[in-house]
Amino acid sequence: MSTIDLVMPKMGESIMEATILKWTKNVGDSIKMDETLLEIATDKVDSEVPSTAEGIVTEILFKENDVVPVGTVIARISSGASASVPSNQPAAAAPAPVSAPTPAVTAPVAASVSSTPSSNSAAKFYSPLVLNIASSEGVSMSELELITGTGNEGRVTKKDIINYVGQRKSGTQPVAAPAAPIAASTPVVTSTTPVEPVANTTVPSGNVEIIEMDRMRKMIADHMVKSKATSPHVTSFTEADVTNIVNWRNKIKTPFEKKYGEKITFTPIFIEAIVNAIKKFPMINSSLEGNNIIVKKDINIGMAAALPTGNLIVPVIKNADTKNLFGLTKEVNTLATNAKSNKLKPDDTQGGTFTLTNVGTFGSLMGTPIINQPQVAILAVGAIKKRPMVLETEQGDVIAIRHMMYLSLSYDHRIVDGSLGASFLTEVANELERFDPRRDI
Repeated sequence: MSTIDLVMPKMGESIMEATILKWTKNVGDSIKMDETLLEIATDKVDSEVPSTAEGIVTEILFKENDVVPVGTVIARISSGASASVPSNQPAAAAPAPVSAPTPAVTAPVAASVSSTPSSNSAAKFYSPLVLNIASSEGVSMSELELITGTGNEGRVTKKDIINYVGQRKSGTQPVAAPAAPIAASTPVVTSTTPVEPVANTTVPSGNVEIIEMDRMRKMIADHMVKSKATSPHVTSFTEADVTNIVNWRNKIKTPFEKKYGEKITFTPIFIEAIVNAIKKFPMINSSLEGNNIIVKKDINIGMAAALPTGNLIVPVIKNADTKNLFGLTKEVNTLATNAKSNKLKPDDTQGGTFTLTNVGTFGSLMGTPIINQPQVAILAVGAIKKRPMVLETEQGDVIAIRHMMYLSLSYDHRIVDGSLGASFLTEVANELERFDPRRDI
């Protein structure tokens, strides 16, 4: 009999921790190789974690809703015919939290906050994620030092800071204030009167409904706020005559589906035009790290897709420049279907170098999208509408009904100036207008 340690897997290059949503097996249950052991959530996507061994689950080291760093042992499996389970093993054994000392006052104090800062607070380590959340929520370092961490060696985790912020907003968390200097002649009075926590949020009045944001919406909100704080956004606009594309798609969509078994939408055609434009303006396909501009040689196009909850996620088409129109169509359809059915894998949302969002799907003519960090640009395409347009012909100008679409490009002005941004956007529009209506499928 041997014991195998199962660790929290690395779900992507930028993911350092994951939240346990649900254990699908209990201690004492048998499990097969690659059978789902638990469901986890990262800041990108929810996913199932399969077992890397076959045997009996003998230990489960973390509870549901615990935030666990990548590489940490989360469970143990005994393999072999003699595998057995200790009868006193709990279903979800986690290290017991140390009880906080009872405060002298009778006011309610959340268990996750110490009554006084730790004496060794100067040596505390705070991850960049925790510091970013604290900064965006207005949590000072003095407040941060009051939080008792549940991570390794008392480290404050993402879950700890989010719980603290939530309790503070609901009025159940005391807000630390900087100590005012006390004059030498002023007597110090120790009060035994219970201290009421001060709420820092207003109470809505009138006929309202209060809806707490779900986990995904909180992450989206945090991602958007950070993007606006990181990149100076500039948005340029243009329009494209996509009449040839509309007519071509109407003509070939039925034979295309019969030939390839896939329905063709406008999205793969837009992606094809973006890829061709990026090849001419590679600086759009970059990111900024410190003072270094990292120009990406791979062209990985993210596309905003709707989840069943109504939230948006951005799955990525890897190496889009190596795929023909059928390959792009197949991948677009697969990722969109998996997004709608919550079957996206963490890797499906990693590695994007440029993002496309179709605001026209929801009826908008145009939009000013927020950059998907750490990328430097994002393109929004609006609804395709018939409009009278002036066309230049050999016989003179004429007015004709054309299928028109607005395009808007938001870009990071630290790297992309107006000339580059406008030139790239114009090239995308030109690519769409140059589409060959006699193209074979």
